[in-house]
Amino acid sequence: MTRAHTILFWPESAAGPTNNCIGIGDRLRRQGHRVVFAAESSWAGRLDALGFEEHLVDLAEPPEGPVDAGQFWKDFIRETAPEFRRPTIEQLETVTAPIMQELIDGSRYAQDRLAAVLDDVHPDVVVEDNVVAFPALLTTGAHFVRLMSCNPLELRDPLLPPVFSGLPTTDESGWAPFRAEFARTHRSMWEEFDGWVREQGAPGLPELEFVHSSASLNLSLYPQIAAYQRSTALAPSWQGLDSSVRETDEPFELPPEVADGDGALLYLSLGSLGSADVELMQRLVDALAESGHRVIVSKGPRHEEIVLHDRMWGAETVPQTNVLPHVDLVITHGGNNTVTETLHFGKPMVVLPLFWDQYDNAQRMAEIGAGLRLETYGWDQATLLDGIERLLADHTMRQRLELDGRRIRSIDGVGVAAARIAAAAAVDPPPDPVAHT
Repeated sequence: MTRAHTILFWPESAAGPTNNCIGIGDRLRRQGHRVVFAAESSWAGRLDALGFEEHLVDLAEPPEGPVDAGQFWKDFIRETAPEFRRPTIEQLETVTAPIMQELIDGSRYAQDRLAAVLDDVHPDVVVEDNVVAFPALLTTGAHFVRLMSCNPLELRDPLLPPVFSGLPTTDESGWAPFRAEFARTHRSMWEEFDGWVREQGAPGLPELEFVHSSASLNLSLYPQIAAYQRSTALAPSWQGLDSSVRETDEPFELPPEVADGDGALLYLSLGSLGSADVELMQRLVDALAESGHRVIVSKGPRHEEIVLHDRMWGAETVPQTNVLPHVDLVITHGGNNTVTETLHFGKPMVVLPLFWDQYDNAQRMAEIGAGLRLETYGWDQATLLDGIERLLADHTMRQRLELDGRRIRSIDGVGVAAARIAAAAAVDPPPDPVAHT
């Protein structure tokens, strides 16, 4: 390394994007760079404890008293959970658009504070892992890098299913109606946001997209084995990361409740947001108790309300990257980080999507033979348990996933990302931040 750079990460206030940035930031810090996190205020102390410089930014009027990290979104998901039973095309109006509006409102609220943080830190590179634009990042004069820790369908392609739809790649019949409904439910919001972004001095947004791509470096977190066949190649500024698995989780040894005994070892996680649906979590826990297998449960923010059974162990949070090597199968909501980490360790999965790109991930895992997609609220116990047994008994699939996992781990996506970001920082002067379309 010729010289140290100052690199500022600005992740969405959710566990997946933040953990992705933590992994890459940790590698850069160990290489001698100054790594700074601008983080939504409920993350106070979490990043500082990992050794990063931490600057807090509110996305809305602060609540009275302390809150858990990402608490706003946990509350939002709990209140919105009944809408997850709707088809994805109906969720565009009742789930997807309200989430997007909340994110936009956060961008507006954070503009002045985020600009002040950037003036104070004076970064060489700003790295955004979010689904909406923050204009302050684009007007600070630093290099701009986009991280995309969402399903790659976020990058539109006419020959691929629309993002958030969960529709198959082999049947186009539902694509056009879904795109039309997306435009109906999102266009006025996009037009207003695009106008505001321009007023802040940043470039305009691409048509019906809410975040910019970088002119110099974009990093997409998705394994090549699950990549989509695009109609046209992405720009050279796009770099695929097969995985981005942090090395900051605490060590993990199997607890006595699940260390020994008959059966496979299963891992249940609906993510920090999905696990707020206690009714769904308890139903899954009760069904898995009849499986004959041992189970590790990531219980989430309402952990005290979830009752485990014999041969189960769980906690509010678990060190997922150090749990996954021990298990035989994962039951997940289909969040992008959990999906990519599960493939990183070569494990099959049962996916029960709730919202956003989780439907796309669930469909893709089924299409590539990495797991089973189930109706999140429509499954019955026999269907779930039979599906688990089929996946565990499919030795050819499990061997293929194990080999794929070895290849993914050998690529060292965290190292690739760190090297690319450091290289971008060395370019002087910074190019125009945004890729114009």
